[in-house]
Amino acid sequence: MAEKEEQTKPLSTTTTRSYQINGEHDHAISIDLKKHHHNPKYLKCCGYISALILILAFTILMLIFTVFRVKEPVLNINSGKINGLDRASKNTIRLDTNLTVVADVSIENPNVVAFKFGNTTTTLYYGGVVVGNGRNPAGVAEAGKTVRTNMTIDVMTEKILGVRRLTSDLSYGALGMRSYTSISGGVKILKIIKKNVVVKVNCSMTFNITSQAIQDQICMQHMSF
Repeated sequence: MAEKEEQTKPLSTTTTRSYQINGEHDHAISIDLKKHHHNPKYLKCCGYISALILILAFTILMLIFTVFRVKEPVLNINSGKINGLDRASKNTIRLDTNLTVVADVSIENPNVVAFKFGNTTTTLYYGGVVVGNGRNPAGVAEAGKTVRTNMTIDVMTEKILGVRRLTSDLSYGALGMRSYTSISGGVKILKIIKKNVVVKVNCSMTFNITSQAIQDQICMQHMSF
């Protein structure tokens, strides 16, 4: 019977007062927040911040698709020669002849950010056969700048001697060849977004045996991301 009376005993005055105070405090905070949210200055401030964020996001997107749009780096073979052709006769090239192609190459970067590229690889073809390979070291073409380098390709004489049309080309005084060059690199937009770029260049050219120079050069370039 005593336990039942204890269970039904009302809360003390102190406890009730504490609940009332807490309730009044929470109610006051709720009213204050409602007033704050309905305050015109607060709403206007939130509107300004939201508009600023939208404008900033739109501006960044516009810059990425216009000013910072990735443009194709251009590779040009300005001049070149094939060393060792002076030892060639109208009939053949000696097997012990060291043939080396040396070309003055420029990489033009039209972007507003730097273009960093890795090793440049070049393959030389004659009569549909791979007759030479070359590699150039990595480098950087600064924004709107052109970097120049010498590309060296070691030619395999035994491969050239195996091409049937060699005799007729020597009598004509010119060797028609093709080259394939690949450059892999990238640009970093606003130091956040990085775009990887691969530039592939196919060229056809003629090496004049008398002058040892490159002439009648035609190149086609393709870029991929």
